[in-house]
Amino acid sequence: MPWSADHKPRTRHQILDAAATLFTHHGFEGTTINDVMRQAGLTRGAFYAHFASKGDLYAEALRHAALTSSAHLADTDPRERVLGYLSDTHRRGEDVNCPLACLVSDVAQQDDQVRKAYTRLFSGFVAHCQAAGTEAPMRRRALQQAVTMIGGMAIARTLNDDALAEEVLDACRALANVEDE
Repeated sequence: MPWSADHKPRTRHQILDAAATLFTHHGFEGTTINDVMRQAGLTRGAFYAHFASKGDLYAEALRHAALTSSAHLADTDPRERVLGYLSDTHRRGEDVNCPLACLVSDVAQQDDQVRKAYTRLFSGFVAHCQAAGTEAPMRRRALQQAVTMIGGMAIARTLNDDALAEEVLDACRALANVEDE
């Protein structure tokens, strides 16, 4: 019996879900194609029907992870989005795993294809932070907010001292002008 018309897109989505999860938790070097395919419930042979290389998968998984993480915060107001992003839940990777924060140093070691994908994601994140218009002060504020959020989350995720990590996140919430009252 032949595969259904949506089989290939569904399979690709399964692979991207698995890759996004594994890459945001273990990075490029800590994740193998076999790991991704096992997580997706598929064989390694199916990989090459969807991706040319691990680097190709990594670049697409960055985008997929960003779309997935932004979906968790999409229907909230800007203040709630910042609070959700700078939450302990995000830091622990329980619900949201933004590749911009999870993979910031990992991407710096990758090829141009991956860095271009990351750059597009970062630019989109900044645009999302920018309320409206393209005036220089708004753009500058959006850049400051994006860097505060991503950098703060990246640092908080590396700390093994929960109290210090919460201090970092709290300071970032203050810089983003969304302190809890």
